[in-house]
Amino acid sequence: MGKIESAAGPVLCVVGARPNYMKMAPLIRAFGNRADMPPALLVHTGQHYDAFMNDQLFRDLQLPTPDVNLEVGSGTHAVQTAEIMKRFEPVVDTHRPSCVVVVGDVNSTIACGLVAVKKDVPLVHVEAGLRSNDRRMPEEINRVLTDQISDLLYTTERTAHGNLVREGIADERVHFVGNLMIDSLFAHKPRAVPAATSLARAGVGEKALADWQQFGIVTLHRPSNVDQADTLGDLIETLADASRRLPLLLPLHPRTRANIERFGLAGRLSDSRILTVQPLGYLEMLGLMSAATIVLTDSGGIQEETTALGVPCLTLRENTERPITIEQGTNTLVGTNRHAILRELDAVLATGGKRGRVPELWDGSAAPRIAEHLAGWIAQRVTH
Repeated sequence: MGKIESAAGPVLCVVGARPNYMKMAPLIRAFGNRADMPPALLVHTGQHYDAFMNDQLFRDLQLPTPDVNLEVGSGTHAVQTAEIMKRFEPVVDTHRPSCVVVVGDVNSTIACGLVAVKKDVPLVHVEAGLRSNDRRMPEEINRVLTDQISDLLYTTERTAHGNLVREGIADERVHFVGNLMIDSLFAHKPRAVPAATSLARAGVGEKALADWQQFGIVTLHRPSNVDQADTLGDLIETLADASRRLPLLLPLHPRTRANIERFGLAGRLSDSRILTVQPLGYLEMLGLMSAATIVLTDSGGIQEETTALGVPCLTLRENTERPITIEQGTNTLVGTNRHAILRELDAVLATGGKRGRVPELWDGSAAPRIAEHLAGWIAQRVTH
């Protein structure tokens, strides 16, 4: 469908880290399907960049090649945020966008948001209003500040609306649209790599596959879990105990792998039924999660994905910004206490765990809803 001529500038869509890709992919497609939307330009900040994983994720999610790559790379929160702002400002000056769309809660989200509002460009925040109420989390600071400066705030669950209103954000700026992560999950589930294929690639032999009829998946990456030797060591010991109940697949985040080596913890993994692998592509992870008996994670997005898939999830954190996955979904918050983790794991193995239900508007159509609303909003601003 061709684009109509419009007085509005392009929509700058920002991604910076792996979870952003899953959220932006369906949105880019929905924008492109509307003749009344200005063209969308994809800006990749390069906040998280691994050449293989980056290319793999873009292929898996059928994302277009970014129009702009800021190639920021890693750094401290302050350095990274400042560098993104420095490199994003000329992009805004060049393209004079009708708005900037940011997703989630990473440093790219707040950095590009700050540039937009200081240049008097409207800011749109997708996945607004989620709160863990833990200001020690850098992501919580990014969420709160981005919401405060955004002109439009699209939410994934109704409780987010209440959070925003309590923080003084005008009701008319907030719109409940559903969850883009689930758009991607439903769109790509038919293309997911079968679990048996991924396990074979990971080194599970044909004879050993019988032991993997039931298995768990583990992801660990949050600094609070992996940056201190004692905490990470205790978690690995707990996971080793858990692996005596069923085998576990652990795709190692680069930060986690580096800290395991730095703290001398690799030996504890080798004495267990924990199979460690490199980070997996989206389609591989989707196939594995769909077939898993249980998922143990500290990831926010995986809490949502397991709820949509109906797979029991134990969240290895003291709090979550996605309480709907506990109240309505398959998620249980267990913290990092060994006894709590093993107790809940045993309960899942005994009963099948929480099945829950898929929350309201997690139906695979969040992106078209956002595109329809945003197209009208942009047109109204142009005519006025």
